[in-house]
Amino acid sequence: VDFQREIYVMDADGSNPTNLTNDPSLDSEPAWVPGTGQIAFVSQRDGNSQIYSMAADGSNPTNLSNNSQSDSQPAWSPDGSQIAFKPFIPPFSNVYVMDADGSNPRNVSNDPVSDGSPAWSPDGSQIVFGSTRSGNNEIYVMDADGSDPTQLTNDASRDFDPAWSPFPP
Repeated sequence: VDFQREIYVMDADGSNPTNLTNDPSLDSEPAWVPGTGQIAFVSQRDGNSQIYSMAADGSNPTNLSNNSQSDSQPAWSPDGSQIAFKPFIPPFSNVYVMDADGSNPRNVSNDPVSDGSPAWSPDGSQIVFGSTRSGNNEIYVMDADGSDPTQLTNDASRDFDPAWSPFPP
């Protein structure tokens, strides 16, 4: 079966769906840049999964990660200056952060296990993520530079794909 994944936008009521990517490759995981007209997304148009950005109308798709490993799960920092993402560098994946133009990629979770699903805190000071570092899928939080990782969940079930509430408590 040949699947084609595209990224669409539509009006809030579901009308006017518009295909933004319109490319034969797999395009997925869109993430809007806060307060701008840019979208980060994952595409296989260069052979393996990479982090791209494009304008809100689908124009100017640009490969930001541009490397040989598969990258996924882009998450923009609240100020739009950085993107957290998950590269797969065998045998594990970690949380990386790169500048908005794709430069300066760095491993911030830096652990010899699988980390992923990064999400920025509303103020940009922390990143919450899923990890297997305790032997089970659990949720952790760390400072945006990777320091002070703290385990938030600890139970027999698998916890993953965390998200921050945009509303203060």
